[in-house]
Amino acid sequence: MKTDTPPVATHLMRNPNQYLTPVGQFLRKSSLDELPQLFNILKGDMSFVGPRPALFNQDDLVALRTEKGIDSLVPGLTGWAQINGRDELPIPVKVEFDEFYYKNKSLFLDFKILFLTFVKVIRHEGVDH
Repeated sequence: MKTDTPPVATHLMRNPNQYLTPVGQFLRKSSLDELPQLFNILKGDMSFVGPRPALFNQDDLVALRTEKGIDSLVPGLTGWAQINGRDELPIPVKVEFDEFYYKNKSLFLDFKILFLTFVKVIRHEGVDH
């Protein structure tokens, strides 16, 4: 991202592409911008699968997740919402997918999400910017 990027969630920007550098655009499209989160997984702050962490200013997302108990889950590198729309989903729909994961969490579902994440990343599906 460029240095003059406002500190808001991407879904709240009118044209998020104007803030991406060419390298940033490649990293975003290829999902390589997520690799640093592997350190958080190793530290135990995140898991491979779970609801994506909210930004510090995504009060609407945090409130909805808290209301449904989803905030008790460890955030993940990927999740059910990511394989069902990623950036294309509005916040309430993401929370519905997070709630589905919360209520149906299992080793089988985690492996399914990991496999489908791999497929989506290879195909560049669900990335708006």
